[in-house]
Amino acid sequence: MGKIKIITDSLADIPKGLAEKLNITVLPLTVRFGSIEYKDGIDLTPQEFYDKLKEAEEIPTTSQVPPSAFKEAITNSLEEGYEYVIIINGSGGVSGTHQSAVIAKEDLGYDNVFVIDSRSLSYGCGMIVVEAAKMALDDKPLEDILEHVNQMIKGAQQIFSVDTLKYLHKNGRLSAAKMALGTLLNVKPILGIVDGKVEPLDKVRGNKKLIKRIIEICKEKGIKEGASIGLGHASNIKGLNVLKDEIIKELSPSEIVIAEVGCTIGSHAGPGTLAVFFIGEKE
Repeated sequence: MGKIKIITDSLADIPKGLAEKLNITVLPLTVRFGSIEYKDGIDLTPQEFYDKLKEAEEIPTTSQVPPSAFKEAITNSLEEGYEYVIIINGSGGVSGTHQSAVIAKEDLGYDNVFVIDSRSLSYGCGMIVVEAAKMALDDKPLEDILEHVNQMIKGAQQIFSVDTLKYLHKNGRLSAAKMALGTLLNVKPILGIVDGKVEPLDKVRGNKKLIKRIIEICKEKGIKEGASIGLGHASNIKGLNVLKDEIIKELSPSEIVIAEVGCTIGSHAGPGTLAVFFIGEKE
């Protein structure tokens, strides 16, 4: 069995050190504040992104990784001696990046390149990529990696909460009246990824109820004690630590990976966002 290269895009929000350790190639989306462009995670760190977001009058825009970037990454990998390339992208329901990878594969015409839509976002995608990379480094067979990836996609769960309704309003997901009332009542929406798209799951009033309800939803979605869990935050270390303490208390996870929520989710949800990522048991 030849070497297997794992490629993903910056929607996956994989911590940089972890991606380097596991030899994962991460292709950046582009973030635009006005006329200025940045390569996600390269020209702009998550913290720098949120600092700019707080000051920006208009919501930044993002653009997909182009097919040319995928072609270059595929070609480089094969020239380096990899026999197979597996590309696992953030949800095609949210970004055109997955389609760019499909186009690149079709244009190159290689049958040893596999392009997969994770139907997930942020470290929900990232944890699938990480597991695939670990298997590749352990020289697991291609078929086993592809099968395991597809099983993880079926069970992948991403539960987000937002700290402010401002950005949901700016992105057209909430009317001005609902934003004003929700802010007055200290409403905290809880969002999830359903069929590859961001959808509302519930809402509560206040942070104390928020953490409790997030954990309840995780249990409803099939999380088990001792699971490997990803925790994400958008410039919210304080909230992350509270969530982490409760997760440890309630679920005794075998592993916790901390990820910074990147620009794609961040531009819609805003700073202060918290997230839980795990592979649930699909009913």
